[in-house]
Amino acid sequence: MSKAHERLSQVQSHLASSEADIPLGRESILSKSPNDIVITCALRTPFTKGGKGGLKDTPAADLLVHALKSLLARSKLDPSLVEDIAVGSVLPPGGGATEFRAAALVAGFPESTAVKSLNRQCSSGLQACADIANAIRSGMIDIGIGSGVESMSSQYGPGAVTEFSDLLESDPEAKNCKVPMGVLSEQMAKDRSISRKDQDSFAASSYQKALKAQKEGKFDEEIAPLHNVKFVDMKTDEEKVITVDKDDGIRDGITAESLGRIKPAFAKDGSIHAGNASQITDGAAAVLLMKRSTAERLGQNVVGKFVSSSIVGVKPLLMGIGPWKAIPVALEKAGISKDEVDVFEINEAFASQCLWCVRELRLDEKKVNPNGGAIALGHPLGCTGARQVATLFNELGRTGKRIGVTSMCVGTGMGMAAVFVKE
Repeated sequence: MSKAHERLSQVQSHLASSEADIPLGRESILSKSPNDIVITCALRTPFTKGGKGGLKDTPAADLLVHALKSLLARSKLDPSLVEDIAVGSVLPPGGGATEFRAAALVAGFPESTAVKSLNRQCSSGLQACADIANAIRSGMIDIGIGSGVESMSSQYGPGAVTEFSDLLESDPEAKNCKVPMGVLSEQMAKDRSISRKDQDSFAASSYQKALKAQKEGKFDEEIAPLHNVKFVDMKTDEEKVITVDKDDGIRDGITAESLGRIKPAFAKDGSIHAGNASQITDGAAAVLLMKRSTAERLGQNVVGKFVSSSIVGVKPLLMGIGPWKAIPVALEKAGISKDEVDVFEINEAFASQCLWCVRELRLDEKKVNPNGGAIALGHPLGCTGARQVATLFNELGRTGKRIGVTSMCVGTGMGMAAVFVKE
């Protein structure tokens, strides 16, 4: 055999062995392997209204401390075993790298536990989980935490966006990256014929589902309450100490008709307003990951496993279609169809874009955000991706279902998605 044929044979053999490792179908991803990347704990803080909710006076790093401490308390894991913590966050100066490292130390992790911050905008929390999963899969670490946090009360505003240079301004497509999301979502709603009536109906359903879930205690398992929280009363300036144990953006009495009376926010004849878009919110979430073999050795309870993820780019002005493009890629990597998925957690950045993606993908709407989404719960930018993991596993476990997908659109024109399996 010639050297060229020998090399070709080696490549073909390598590809064959690689393909054998790719999950193929529902039965395959439901099976168990010692090398599975599993989640042994996933939780979040309550989500509260930016600027006026229960966590408005709590810094982002303090929220992260609470999420990390709660994760250790619930999992009963020795913190010295955690080798890396990835924190998704969008708004902090310097990416939050300094205060997040400090937060890990305060939470009880030793100096040997590394910390990084990352910013892939609205998918930052999910990217943090994927980064940790991939680090474990590659052998870089054995145990890690993917997390996300945002204090939109203290850091949301025009200061979070850097001015473009003349070079960036000179390129039409690059310039589109800084178009405000509300403005481009308004244009997308018009271009894709998503009516105001349909948006308001979708948003009202989100509120109604979330309210019902909250009253029935469906969020209680995923939420780690905060006690002794400093809160300054906006009316009296009185400083109080309160307990925050529930999402406070969920509103009663919301209907499509009541939303229909709200004035458009971005255009006089527009369709997008505060009631059918995600809320400005504060919150944190954390997800503990390791190999199944590691979890079994340590006696960790396996909640579920991370199967696949995808990240894709779309035109900046079409940011909202990201899930439509990302979800099929993640499903293909997992080797399953959309019909084999039991629950979809798709971020409701705007009712317009989420509704369009659901319709274009021809998803069963009953499977999408069964307990409401970001319109009712809120969207702390860097946190949402990790929050969705906790919410997804909570719902799958409660209903006895198995396969879930999380996804979101991403500012500047991207989409991300991931496939998970509940034990």
